Amino acid sequence: MQRSLVGFAALSLSLVASLPASAQAVGTGGPSPITAIDIVLEPDATMVKHAEAANERLLKEFPKGFALGKTHHPHISCLQRYVRTADLNEVYEAVGKVLAEEKPTTWKLKAYKYYYIPWKEIGLAGIVIEPTVDLVRYQQKLIDAVAPFTVKTGTAAAFVTTKEDPDINQPTIDYVAGFVPDEAGNKFNPHVTIGLADQDYLKKMLDEKFEAFSFSPVGASVYQLGNFGTARTRLKNWELRPEAGSRALQ
Repeated sequence: MQRSLVGFAALSLSLVASLPASAQAVGTGGPSPITAIDIVLEPDATMVKHAEAANERLLKEFPKGFALGKTHHPHISCLQRYVRTADLNEVYEAVGKVLAEEKPTTWKLKAYKYYYIPWKEIGLAGIVIEPTVDLVRYQQKLIDAVAPFTVKTGTAAAFVTTKEDPDINQPTIDYVAGFVPDEAGNKFNPHVTIGLADQDYLKKMLDEKFEAFSFSPVGASVYQLGNFGTARTRLKNWELRPEAGSRALQ
C-alpha cells in the first residue's frame, strides 16, 4: 500500500461510519492504554451540499463506493495523535480551550479543486481546501495543546476494529505516529473526501472547471481512528457558535 493513499484516507476517510462511543478494538480484552485520535472540523451546509452532490455523482459511476449521509460525515482532519486513554478528558479540555480562542466559525475557507489519490484501478477523491494562516495556526495550537498527553506511537489496540474489519495495517499505525511533522505546518493538506471511482472517470472530473466556493466550520470533534485512518468512533463533539465560543455536546 502506498503511503499517499493511507495519508489521504487518514486525513479524510472519517466519512466511514462512526460507531457508538463504547466501541473498542476487537480482541483487546478491554480499553487500550493508548488511543489513536483524529481531531477534526465539521463543515457547514455549503460544503456538505457540495460534498454530497459530488458523492452522488461518483456513486452513479462507481456503485461499490461509499455514500455520504447520516453515518458518513464530511469533515476536515486537523490532527492525528496517539494519546494516553486515561488522559482523554484532559485532551478534550485542551481542545476546547483552543476552540474557544480560535472561534473557527468566523473563518471563511475556500474550496478550490478536486483531486484524488490513485489505488490500483480506482481513486479516492476529495475537495481540496486552500490552506490558510488560520488553519495552520489552529493546527499548531492543537499540536501544542495535546502534546502533554501524546505518546510517540501505539499498536493496533489503539484503534477501533470490528468483526467486518478486524485488522489494523502497519502503514496506518505508522502514519499516525508520523502525522507530526509529516502532515503539519506547510505540509498540511486540508480537504474533504467525497468518494471512490475509476481513475479514468476521476481524470475527466478533474479536467472540468471547478467552481470555487467559500464555507465555514460549524463544529469540531475528536474521533478514535480505525484502519486506513478512518474516524470510526466519535468520542467528543463541540457545536461552535461565534457569539458564545463553543459548547461541548457530549
